[in-house]
Amino acid sequence: MSPMPSVSYSITIRLEFAARSAAVSDITGRIEHHGATVTALDVSASGPERMRADITVLTAGHDHAVEVVDDLRSVDGVELGKVSDRTFLAHLGGKLTIESKVPIRHRDDLSMVYTPGVARVVKAIADNPEDARRLTIKRNTVAVVSDGSAILGLGDLGPLAAMPVMEGKAALFKRFADIDAFPICLDAHSVEDIVAHVKALAPVFAGINLEDISAPRCFEIEDRLRAELDIPVFHDDQHGTAIVVVAALRNALRVVEKEIGSVRIVLSGAGAAGTAILRLLRAAGARDVVVTDIDGIVHEDRENLTGRLPWIAEVTNPRGLTGTLQDAIRDADVFIGVSAGNILNAEDVATMADRAVVFAMANPTPEIDPAGASKHAEVVATGRSDFANQINNVLAFPGVFRGLLDAHATHVNDRMLLAAARALADVVTDEELNPAYIIPSVFKEGVTKAVAGAVEQAAREELGTVDTITGAVPAVYGEEITFTG
Repeated sequence: MSPMPSVSYSITIRLEFAARSAAVSDITGRIEHHGATVTALDVSASGPERMRADITVLTAGHDHAVEVVDDLRSVDGVELGKVSDRTFLAHLGGKLTIESKVPIRHRDDLSMVYTPGVARVVKAIADNPEDARRLTIKRNTVAVVSDGSAILGLGDLGPLAAMPVMEGKAALFKRFADIDAFPICLDAHSVEDIVAHVKALAPVFAGINLEDISAPRCFEIEDRLRAELDIPVFHDDQHGTAIVVVAALRNALRVVEKEIGSVRIVLSGAGAAGTAILRLLRAAGARDVVVTDIDGIVHEDRENLTGRLPWIAEVTNPRGLTGTLQDAIRDADVFIGVSAGNILNAEDVATMADRAVVFAMANPTPEIDPAGASKHAEVVATGRSDFANQINNVLAFPGVFRGLLDAHATHVNDRMLLAAARALADVVTDEELNPAYIIPSVFKEGVTKAVAGAVEQAAREELGTVDTITGAVPAVYGEEITFTG
């Protein structure tokens, strides 16, 4: 599948050219001849003979952008000025800032915000550590932690290269859930080092969001931190993905009129995301799941099962299938891919059961061309924003953490994740539901609120702070503070 022009590869080109009526159409025509898309043209200066304009162009990648620019350089009478990459401009100087919520205008303000007044608050927290949630940023702050070992689909590029992604994640926390998140990119490499660093930082935060840490280390890191910290630890690559997949599948099965307990599901990918999806599928009632990886179908008689594969083999594949992904997908109702691009074709999908569901989520290239999959599957979803039914983690993690923080949760578990998945699915109403709309847009009003409410309810029930019959939350929960001095 050829890459499509995308805003993530958009550029702005400054040009000077002859002030004649056909000049603009000649230039835009040359750009579009290369398969790029002109989205804006702003004239910044004009005179009797020459004019200057900034043209914004969507391209399909760096090489495509270079091709467009080089062609414009060859046009007689056209002079190129600055060429700006709009994505890099958006990241210039970083995407985050820290601001004081309290004005510091004069000596009285200074005396309360800092010394000597702050000493009374210090003593209050020392006497009652729970007051840290009420009297510091801890109540609404999440650490977005990575070591840069599995950045997007780019691999192990280190903690400095991870910064733009973690900043972006923090920006999304603020935009969608009003949570103050901060990027923590660790120059630490062993499980022991990462766990020790996160534990040392934990007093500042009410939750830990692990991100872009390679498997299988990510499993042990999460397990250790969950056992050793008294705040929720959530690996978004695992559980955020799982929540959105289960929500989307719940609605897709409504479209094709099938039940999760009776469908045959093939899951391609046994890494961090695949393992978490499997866990949540089982919690949601799935009973016939076959998992494949680079070596084919996972089954108990396969040699060299390591890491999480023995557990996967034990809890999946009830019909004892062996062989390849193509063998697994035959007669399956659902395909879920979190693996690699272009490992299936339309003919493979044609062997699936009637009214099939295909989630091809490898990025940037899905496991199968969505157009090809649509020839034989009734519902198709991807991880991309340029196709219908985008399965995107941002639908889940802001609401999950909003709910956990509001409940003062000390942990997160599958029951809470499943509550999030159900709430997210229910955002799509019966009137809205169709094969091209099984999951809401990340910008749809009410998504974060719905997910947060479900997670908060589930967390409060476990904490014993909710009347499980009426659902009433004590009005003063978490609001009383200790006054000293």
